[in-house]
Amino acid sequence: MKNEKYFFAVDLGATSGRTIVGTLNNGHIILEELTRFDNNLIETGGHFYWDIYALYFEIIKGLKLVAQRQLAITSIGIDTWGVDFVCLGADGALLRNPLAYRDPHTVGMMEDYFNNVIDKKKVYATTGIQFMNFNSLFQLYAMRKHHDSALENADKILFVPDALSYMLTGKTVCEYTIASTSQLLDPKTKKLDEQLLASVDLSRRRFGKMVNPATVIGELTEEVQKMTGLGAIPVVAVAGHDTGSAVAAVPAKDEHFAYLSSGTWSLMGIETKNAIINDVSYDRNFTNEGGIEGTTRFLKNICGMWLYERCRKEWTDAPHSHAELQKEAMAQPAFQSLINPDDEMFANPASMVEAIQTYCRETGQHVPEGYAEICRCIFDSLALRYRQVFGYLKEMAPFDIHVLHIIGGGSLNGYLNQMTANSLGVTVLAGPQEGTALGNIMLQAKAAGDVSDIWGMRRIIADSLELKRYEPTDKEAWDQAYEKYLKVTR
Repeated sequence: MKNEKYFFAVDLGATSGRTIVGTLNNGHIILEELTRFDNNLIETGGHFYWDIYALYFEIIKGLKLVAQRQLAITSIGIDTWGVDFVCLGADGALLRNPLAYRDPHTVGMMEDYFNNVIDKKKVYATTGIQFMNFNSLFQLYAMRKHHDSALENADKILFVPDALSYMLTGKTVCEYTIASTSQLLDPKTKKLDEQLLASVDLSRRRFGKMVNPATVIGELTEEVQKMTGLGAIPVVAVAGHDTGSAVAAVPAKDEHFAYLSSGTWSLMGIETKNAIINDVSYDRNFTNEGGIEGTTRFLKNICGMWLYERCRKEWTDAPHSHAELQKEAMAQPAFQSLINPDDEMFANPASMVEAIQTYCRETGQHVPEGYAEICRCIFDSLALRYRQVFGYLKEMAPFDIHVLHIIGGGSLNGYLNQMTANSLGVTVLAGPQEGTALGNIMLQAKAAGDVSDIWGMRRIIADSLELKRYEPTDKEAWDQAYEKYLKVTR
């Protein structure tokens, strides 16, 4: 049909990636997954690296499929995880595969930096970013201390989505949302901070031109055109940080919403016009990341389904079906065992099952036995942790929050969605599952002039899917459970 437009999205996570075609037609959008592939860490020489060339190969492979199917795509957009970056030489060559945020070279570097370079509170006052030892600032500091050869010879530093766009176009940019994850950007000025850059012996010149989501970077190089069989297709800077693209796809009607991007990690937050940086946000370790159209994503990272996924790998007797396993869990008594999902002991234990049991034993609770009791413990605890963080958001938000939108893979978890509504005492709307890809594609549509702003994007997404609604129940039981949760969490 002549009203149809096609957009090509590359969505890269820390374990896998996909290429997707989105079809926009008469105010509705449909997604089709073209390829899916692993994103494997390379361990060598005592370090962990991402294979940037393998990711580039997979993008080319997806574009070849587009050419073979004779799809007239309007543009290409790439989103990835945050913080990691590629060093580029003066001759334009990639100097090495990028170090991965899981690499141990940053262990202890955050504390070293605060003690010897810039005070912790000053760094937060400038950036408003949640402290994690793998943030780009501490990666760069570690690389400087270790005389990393790639950094010492770098002419440009490109965050991962910008590096892949460079490989397709030959153009260097610094996309705003991905740069905001680095702990180098001041959300008040919307610029990379010169003092923080100087603290790791870098200048602004080392980074590409700052661009906002929905900006055309350039066209496919002649080399890529020849390899793929496509023409000079534009590559668009979408919200390069995958969470930025996901939040852009929240099908909200107005600003009075919070979101929960639910997957291995849960990210709960609000969308604000300005960053929220104060003593309270510092104490609660909230983060201010770049959003689209100059907004800020004010949020907190919560350990999400990581607990469940790790336990499933250990359980030898549990049903393979998520539905069967979770149904058995819901048949167990509620709230008999509760944990703080964000306790350090759950970060990466040798056995997640034993870690949960140890926590319950040390806090004088019933020690859960078997997959059903442990699963119930995880779900109860996540819903109560969500309540705690939601309470913080309500205190700090510059507006009332009327609804929670759950997006991402976790939006399919009906049990946890209902428990979250019950725990928070607020309406929960679940969907879309494919938030990141939808946000990526709608930002390309904005660059093409097919939508005017974020609310136009969200209307199309809302009209293209059916959200599942969950209303809160059992208020008294959840209020009592929350009192217990506060007593046993540490």
